[in-house]
Amino acid sequence: MLWTAFLLGFLGSFHCVGMCGPIALAVGGKKNVSFFHHKILYNLGRSVTYALLGLAIGSIGFSLSLVGVQQWFSIAMGLLILILALSYKKADQFMTIPALSGIVIWVKRQLNRFLKAGGSFAFFGTGLANGLLPCGMVYMALVAALGLQSPVLGATYMFFFGIGTIPLLLVLMYSGSLVSVQMRQKFQKAIPYLGVLIGLLFIFRGLGLGMMFSPDLQVFDYGSKQIEITMCP
Repeated sequence: MLWTAFLLGFLGSFHCVGMCGPIALAVGGKKNVSFFHHKILYNLGRSVTYALLGLAIGSIGFSLSLVGVQQWFSIAMGLLILILALSYKKADQFMTIPALSGIVIWVKRQLNRFLKAGGSFAFFGTGLANGLLPCGMVYMALVAALGLQSPVLGATYMFFFGIGTIPLLLVLMYSGSLVSVQMRQKFQKAIPYLGVLIGLLFIFRGLGLGMMFSPDLQVFDYGSKQIEITMCP
């Protein structure tokens, strides 16, 4: 599953470069060793935030798995990923929801503060704050992390998602210009296909067919409670 996280992050960066691109370019400095160091710190900051979100959402998924809904939950998450994959651009409209407007304003204030401060910690802090900005691709990755039903796997999945966004943003930072619209459109066309693949993997996993990507779900009786646990063949 981790390879899908990296690939989702890479393809998603072509979609999100319009929103994150100006911030990435604002992380200034001369193009030397320090420049590269600062840009890595910025991108690692984003990846750490994604990992923390994955840890939290994975913990929720783990709690749900303990109440015996592991199989159907995986199928439900797969179906939700399919929906998000076919409408990932519309998911960015959540930024306009009043309940999220306060968060967006707070994040932008932190970005402005870190960008003015400068220094290694400020670059890392800029990435941490940037990772909290609403994004349709992040939503899709978080649903996948939730479906993994594990805090560790959720954090790892989201970290790899963040790492996947780094190559394009580094190119953007060094070139000083945005990727052409034509190139972005070509890569964006692959996003729904990858999303559908990830969704189908989760559905297949939830079916418990006893084979690769669809392990058995065996129920263990602990007193009065029954817990479904994935058993790898």
